[in-house]
Amino acid sequence: MSFVIRAARRSDLQHLYEMAKLTGGGFTNLPPDRKSLAAKLERSEAAFARTDMTLDDELFVLVLENLATGDVRGTCQLFTKVGQKWPFYSYRLGTLTQHSAELNRIFRADMLTLSTDLEGSSEVGGLFLHPSERAGGLGMLLARSRYLFIRAHRARFAERILAELRGIIDEAGGSPFWDGLAGRFFGMNFQDADHFNAIHGNQFIADLMPKHPIYTAMLPEGARAAIGLPHPSGRAAMRMLENEGFVFENYIDIFDGGPSMCARVDQMRTVRDGRTDTVIATDASSGTESLIATGALADFRCAYGRVDMRGGGVAVDAGSAHAIGAIHGSQVHHVARA
Repeated sequence: MSFVIRAARRSDLQHLYEMAKLTGGGFTNLPPDRKSLAAKLERSEAAFARTDMTLDDELFVLVLENLATGDVRGTCQLFTKVGQKWPFYSYRLGTLTQHSAELNRIFRADMLTLSTDLEGSSEVGGLFLHPSERAGGLGMLLARSRYLFIRAHRARFAERILAELRGIIDEAGGSPFWDGLAGRFFGMNFQDADHFNAIHGNQFIADLMPKHPIYTAMLPEGARAAIGLPHPSGRAAMRMLENEGFVFENYIDIFDGGPSMCARVDQMRTVRDGRTDTVIATDASSGTESLIATGALADFRCAYGRVDMRGGGVAVDAGSAHAIGAIHGSQVHHVARA
């Protein structure tokens, strides 16, 4: 079965909506709301259409297509500069150390401070793979295709990049972290707040969230235990991010307490180790198993294939050449799969 990553189109709305209904909550960037998804596709279409290679507040939506059936089986998103329309809030986990001479003891208290430190960064998010396709490395193809897209359009992205991982969600769709902290100030459950944020933005956080630091010792045990932990289904995604060069810098999501992973764009493995070469043949039967991409903006396509380095360029296998539309003379961006 052959799969390709390509730019999303407005005609993909129904596929995205059906996948959004399968997320189980906590996916702010993929809400099960047609109007919101349609707005995302419209915004993405505008970003793909802009050819000026400068950094702006934009959204690119990519999808995973089964070439045999035409079905969309996964999606991911890239935000070029967060925190421009609304503040980009995170909690920063820090420690306050105090010493008592009378008691001859040192006291250390963990604190959560509302922060906009990550404002202006680029962000990768909204990654979802249909449950029936979670094999064969398609999740990695979705994830790393984003970084090849960044490499191919470097000027459209910031110096720093982040990825927010979904936090702990219980079987009822609730969040222990939300219930123990923010839910006490907002008078709504996690699902309602998450849905409202996905559709209307998070300005209500600025209006209602307490600005003073929160001592974690004052939170319920369930909320404390959830701080900085990814949802069990997101552990593989966290490992992929770590392999790419992302690290946890003590920033967490204000809704579910999930970790925000950060990296320097130019130090990401795919951006750093990727190459751009000219295709001189499409008959490679051996070579390095790779992610291979071609095309700019709306013409971007990425798939798995083989790359054989040859004098004057590269040869790619016929299957991947067909999937991404590469021909003799095409420029391809590629990076080893392993």
